[in-house]
Amino acid sequence: MSAATRGPEEAAGAVEGTDERMRRWRLVLGGGDADGTGFGLRGADAQMDAALGAVYEQDGREGGLGASAPRVARWLGDIRTYFPSTVVQVMQKDAIERLNLTRLLLEPEMLEAVEPDVHLVGTLLALNRVMPDQARESARAVVRKVVEELERRLAQKTRAAVTGALDRAARTHRPKRVADIDWNRTIRANLKNYLPERNTVIPSRLVGYARRQRSVQREVVLCIDQSGSMAASVVYSSVFGAVLASTRSLKTSLVVFDTAVVDLTDQLHDPVELLFGTQLGGGTDINRAIAYCQGLIGRPADSIFILISDLYEGGVREEMLRRVAAMTQAGVQVIVLLALSDEGAPFYDHENAAALAAMGVPAFACTPDAFPDLMAAAIERRDIGRWAERHIPS
Repeated sequence: MSAATRGPEEAAGAVEGTDERMRRWRLVLGGGDADGTGFGLRGADAQMDAALGAVYEQDGREGGLGASAPRVARWLGDIRTYFPSTVVQVMQKDAIERLNLTRLLLEPEMLEAVEPDVHLVGTLLALNRVMPDQARESARAVVRKVVEELERRLAQKTRAAVTGALDRAARTHRPKRVADIDWNRTIRANLKNYLPERNTVIPSRLVGYARRQRSVQREVVLCIDQSGSMAASVVYSSVFGAVLASTRSLKTSLVVFDTAVVDLTDQLHDPVELLFGTQLGGGTDINRAIAYCQGLIGRPADSIFILISDLYEGGVREEMLRRVAAMTQAGVQVIVLLALSDEGAPFYDHENAAALAAMGVPAFACTPDAFPDLMAAAIERRDIGRWAERHIPS
């Protein structure tokens, strides 16, 4: 049907539909050659397009933000107006990386304008040593806001998973209360005592939980690579370390390393202070870090050692592998996380990962949401390789 034979309302609707399609294409394609669509942007659309072009313009022109703090501040306000917070965080990260805006983050006014997220915290921690005093308090406020949000998201789930696993791991054949009997396991353990004529099982052996046990049941050592590529992992690990340290049945230690080793266990009560005790960047000596952590383990059979690293070793590789083998032979539950973040598997040393897998220590990336269940599996001494196959996308 031609436009001439349509009714006025139908023809107007067709025109509006075409305009909306062209508007969307114009926003997707951006400026430059996209102007050839013949569709001009107006009002909020033009401002949204300008905000995107300031970071993603690829036509060879100079970046749209430059090094002007007022212009960046206005841009931050624009993107928060036109985009949801998750998109704002991605655009901020891209602007910092693509336009080299890290210097502006040393200004308190800029820190008060940005949308806090894990990646921004990583950037601030990398700048920690060169940050002027007037910017430090603003940076601390940004870090604290992100940490508190992560704690709200992850703490309750982690405590529930860990507490449940500790209860299940502390089984006894002499439960003190009926409420402490694990009926499913008790029935399975006594199936041989089934009496068909009475349609019942005689429980000659009880299986239950020693729920009142207050002593330390597991020792947990978090050993965190603080090279620049591990920034998000450092942030998440610090939050999880603080949550684990609040569980009385766990003895939790946290160690960070580059070419030196720093024990931050005494700061686990405040993850913000802990994070400012890290120093992102520099080299990597995994062997030295593992050697230090070996000295923290007092009860190998009840210990969980979690190495969070991309496995690029700047120290003695053969000695590092020998230390891991010695720990596993002593009974330590060794877990290697290539990353603890939402980004998935990073670049990592495949040769070292394969060598660890050959000795029964799988290396994989873990998301923060999966980490509580991973800790539960480790506490219960489950096969971590099988757990990863079921829970970690390949």
